[in-house]
Amino acid sequence: QVQLVESGGGAAHPGGSLRLSCAASGLPFSSFAMGWFRQAPGKEREFVATVSRSGTRTYYIDSVKGRFTISRDNAKNSVFLVMNGLKLEDTAVYYCAAAPRQGATVYTIRPVDYHYWGQGTQVTVSS
Repeated sequence: QVQLVESGGGAAHPGGSLRLSCAASGLPFSSFAMGWFRQAPGKEREFVATVSRSGTRTYYIDSVKGRFTISRDNAKNSVFLVMNGLKLEDTAVYYCAAAPRQGATVYTIRPVDYHYWGQGTQVTVSS
């Protein structure tokens, strides 16, 4: 049984930082590109960041570039999202997801490519 379990969410002030973690089990982790998505109240789920299987390539939505960093540790079956310079509009439930990819340096931003999803962790940015 595949499980993706997020942790590290919580409350922060504008300008603050949080580090999200996602622990994967039940799948060959290094065969999957990993991504973070988020869903704010009343909005559709949106892509945030992705990292290739090897961890060498990443991609971010423009609104988080320079503030968020995605990384992975294949030895620990984990993916991380370090969020600095948090803004009010970063408030959302954050989900990690896994997408099977053929190439080690391939990633994807399409939700349809992600076969497995975590339950999400709440991030609330408020002053």
